Amino acid sequence: MKQATKLIHAGEGVDTGKTPSLTTPIYETSTFVFDSVADVERYQAGKLDGYLYSRYENPTVVAVEQKVAAVDGAEQSLLFSSGMAAIATAFITLLKAGDEVICCSAIYGGTFHILEDLMSKFGIAHRFVSIEEMSDPLKVIGPATKLVWFESPINPTLRCIDIRTVAAACKKAGVLSGIDNTFASPINQPVLAMGIDLSMQSATKYLNGHSDVTGGVLSGSKAVIAPLAKMRRLLGGIMDPQPAFALGRGMKTMPLRVAQHNANAMAVAQFLDGHAGIERVYYPGLPSHPDHAIAKGQMSGFGGMVTIDVKGGREGAFRAFDRLKVIKRAASLGGVESICSLPILTSQYGLTDEELVKAGVSKGMIRISIGLEDASDLIADLEQALA
Repeated sequence: MKQATKLIHAGEGVDTGKTPSLTTPIYETSTFVFDSVADVERYQAGKLDGYLYSRYENPTVVAVEQKVAAVDGAEQSLLFSSGMAAIATAFITLLKAGDEVICCSAIYGGTFHILEDLMSKFGIAHRFVSIEEMSDPLKVIGPATKLVWFESPINPTLRCIDIRTVAAACKKAGVLSGIDNTFASPINQPVLAMGIDLSMQSATKYLNGHSDVTGGVLSGSKAVIAPLAKMRRLLGGIMDPQPAFALGRGMKTMPLRVAQHNANAMAVAQFLDGHAGIERVYYPGLPSHPDHAIAKGQMSGFGGMVTIDVKGGREGAFRAFDRLKVIKRAASLGGVESICSLPILTSQYGLTDEELVKAGVSKGMIRISIGLEDASDLIADLEQALA
């Protein structure tokens, strides 16, 4: 069955009586009813299909998890109230005091602060390594390493890491590999098929695609997901049925949306490449990108994110940012509307100058999430803003 068909039909089959619902119903309930003590005992023993409490599982959420698993090529997926809830649950579940996480130094600011500010309280060590070091992970994996975590493409520089190389090295060393696949989405980059153990995405972005849901997802084998599901019950980070419904609806058009994001972003990046007002364009689809060959080998499309380094540094970026008219000034990404943000004031806010340099982030950067508007309108808007 082709991917688009899976996304439309995965998660169907919820029993609603003699005339089943075409779309997944919203089970907005905190708890579920049993007929007898015997039924409760059978449920707790795993001998009765059903639901007990929506902090554990909910039919709407489960149906959408099946849809996510279908697009991720996963045995199982779990939905969370946010991407940060998904990342935190993964780290807390997979790591204990004395363990070490190796993480690429070019990483989302939220992940950076979870490792710096939260995991350290539990005695979990972390080591940030460069993009170059990630090209040969066996050289940096140590005896205490239990997890290698990275992004590709990386936020906001869009640098790319060879996913198959990392996955193979982790398997050889006997450690888990985890990737934040938010920027590419599984439409462009099926990371589990490349050998990665755990895929995380912010469902807020391309999975939902309409800027009206906050959520996160973890996908992998049943063996990897089982302890994560237990920890989600304890921490209470499950997604509510209402946003789960909206997420499932948004995913039905995901292949069409992502294809247009790819096309629009390529058109915008090609226009910006060599523009007099720009020091550098970051887009994996451009031959000028330092990791273009890696991206070509693992991505079927290059995504909807374009980052630019504006001439004039911080002042030049701020000036162009304020002049934009069609492209809106907002955090986040992956929606149908084009939006842009300044990394030093959003995703990398609070990092020191030294930390920004290690992450490859300059003060003149503008990160643009290219939406589904006509590409010529976006190009005209950027042209006037950079004039």
